[in-house]
Amino acid sequence: MEMDIFLWGVLPYLVLLILIGGTIWRYRYDKFGWTTRSSELYESRLLRIASPMFHYGILVVIIGHAIGLVIPQSWTDALGVSETMYHWGAGFFGVLAAAATLLGVGLLIYRRRTTGPVFMATTRNDKLMYLVLVCALVAGTYITVIGAVDPRGPGVNYRQTVSPWFRSIFILQPDIRAMNAAPLRFHVHVLIGLTLFALVPFTRLVHMFTAPVHYLFRPYIVYRSRDRLPAPGDRPTRRGWQPVGVKDRDR
Repeated sequence: MEMDIFLWGVLPYLVLLILIGGTIWRYRYDKFGWTTRSSELYESRLLRIASPMFHYGILVVIIGHAIGLVIPQSWTDALGVSETMYHWGAGFFGVLAAAATLLGVGLLIYRRRTTGPVFMATTRNDKLMYLVLVCALVAGTYITVIGAVDPRGPGVNYRQTVSPWFRSIFILQPDIRAMNAAPLRFHVHVLIGLTLFALVPFTRLVHMFTAPVHYLFRPYIVYRSRDRLPAPGDRPTRRGWQPVGVKDRDR
């Protein structure tokens, strides 16, 4: 019982303290290190495939977790969504998102291991982060597949155990009994997830708090061509907001 109190009643607050305090510390004392340390310069072919696959996949995973943990079952019941319907939908989209995320992170790790300059730039923190991240994804995928195969199986309805415990943390009344009633696979997944959150301030994952919203509204970045420059007066008039890469048709 003491271990349950520590794991489900104390540890989440320690992780929150590390996450918030560590992020503030990182931003204050390591602003120049607040980056993903992009390695696109060394290799871009695999990165163009793996990075969007991973990021879009993990975005769907996060949204799925948010819906499942934050929205009470009584709300979906009131909307007429049965438990079986909910788990079939969550299982279908969850399996697709998990497959994309795992394939994306697998390609990223392969690229990092096989591309010399990228591997040389890999730190110990990066290796630890990848290990914990993959473990969290594998554990979550295992749970998702079980829920998709047998929506009525024992312990599949995490919204009666894990979700109430998660919401109770934020009202400072952790429901230890609810979490303790969840199957072992949920315990393992939650503990790996807590470890991953504790690592966020000290790894490249910290960039998730910097949303590139301004990218949606900024103008194009225009790079000058290295082609032979025309003689003065020969260059045709170009419109001020012409898409980059469109050649002048009146040349």
